[in-house]
Amino acid sequence: MERICKNITNEILEQNKDIFGVLYIQTILAGKWKIAILWFLKDKAQRYNEIKKFLKTVSQAALTKQLRELENDKIVNRKIYNEIPPKVEYSLTERGKQLIPILLEMKDIGVSFLDKDFKV
Repeated sequence: MERICKNITNEILEQNKDIFGVLYIQTILAGKWKIAILWFLKDKAQRYNEIKKFLKTVSQAALTKQLRELENDKIVNRKIYNEIPPKVEYSLTERGKQLIPILLEMKDIGVSFLDKDFKV
């Protein structure tokens, strides 16, 4: 919440909680690849290279940054397996799973827009 509420008093926050809630989720999801990462993780845990292959054009630095931000926001869990070579899996936390209905609604609206705008 700190990222959007640096100079906001509790009174202002309480009076505007609805919009601040929306802005907070927007802040968490802000990033070129975050929504696509969440979409790819919605059904099962995935290894880093699988996510990279799914996103194709993402750089290693950008993907690592986005995954770390999602992990810091408690949306994605990073599990390191003690084996050689090292294995790391990413999955949605319970908090992250709460975002799936939003993604599904975005998908439905997006497909509807595509059908209208591109006559698919």
